[in-house]
Amino acid sequence: MGKVVLVTGAARQLGGRFVRRIQCDPGVDRVIAVDAVAPGHSLGGADFVTADIRQPAIARVLAEHSVDTVVHLDVSAKAVGTGGRTTVKETNVIGTMQLLGACQKAPSVRRLVVKSSTNVYGSAPRDPAVFTETTPPKSLPSGGFAKDVVEVEGYVRGFARRRPDVAVCVLRFANILGPRADSPLADYLSLPVLPTVFGYDPRLQFVHEDDVVDVLGVASGEPGRGTLNSGTFNIAGDGVLLLSQCSRRLGRPTVPLLLPAVTWVGQALRTVGMTDFSPEQIRLLTHGRVVSTVQMRETLGFHPRFGTAETFAEFARSQGPGLMPPEAVGRAVDRLAAAPFAGAGGGVPGITGAGDTEPSPSAR
Repeated sequence: MGKVVLVTGAARQLGGRFVRRIQCDPGVDRVIAVDAVAPGHSLGGADFVTADIRQPAIARVLAEHSVDTVVHLDVSAKAVGTGGRTTVKETNVIGTMQLLGACQKAPSVRRLVVKSSTNVYGSAPRDPAVFTETTPPKSLPSGGFAKDVVEVEGYVRGFARRRPDVAVCVLRFANILGPRADSPLADYLSLPVLPTVFGYDPRLQFVHEDDVVDVLGVASGEPGRGTLNSGTFNIAGDGVLLLSQCSRRLGRPTVPLLLPAVTWVGQALRTVGMTDFSPEQIRLLTHGRVVSTVQMRETLGFHPRFGTAETFAEFARSQGPGLMPPEAVGRAVDRLAAAPFAGAGGGVPGITGAGDTEPSPSAR
């Protein structure tokens, strides 16, 4: 008898894609797709169950369908539909607590996969050049999605101690991009003009949405020979990009602002609903974040098809031409780099590395 896989967050674009993909696995007998709202996309032959993971009823769903593999994708920085930040936090934290409590009581559950984020490391001025899975953050996130994923991972570790018979895999994804990406960073990069923090040019990593679906399939199946898909893994494409390089490739001009002004702009953008320019995103756009993917390759045995630059190129093509040709943006950045006040903000100078070349380290 094949596996019975339950996938949360099926109404999200990523959840729907994974539901359709996992049905093609010959070892999977049934797929149970769960969400509080009906999805606006096809789920193939999966059984859709309307259930809010914040409610105890999720335990009944696990028991009724004898689920043995749970893939928890309903951990996100954005709400589905009209839900706000409160709804997102409740789903991320309380929903995860309820789901793990249900899994703990379900003897049929044998594997748990949880979607997490490299946001757990935070973004701070004295961060290491590259985070590994065991590197502690310099300062714990004080709020927002970053704090949510820290709490989620804490509950997952507690569950793993209580149910050592369950194989647990936590995937810390870098910023997910692609033609259909739906995230606060994708919204930010879609703005016609990009507000940036004066004096800083952060290093960014991306993972392609296709690679996200593929690695979820690896994590939810039986481990291949010489690999182990239990544990915590950073998931990102090869290489890094500077924010200045991103603006060049998008053809979108940047507006360097002092940090207080960036905060005010972020509040204004949130108010009008253009993008969730949260404090944690401002920290990312100030200090950046790069993670090591050695364990992803050597232990999990997963090799992404797209690097960071290739992932961003796919995203840029889906956005269409920007306000200015990339060459014009590059010339403007170069002129700003030559100004005597460039780099006055401390940290990584905002224009350092503005040429469109790959910075190092590669973070492999």
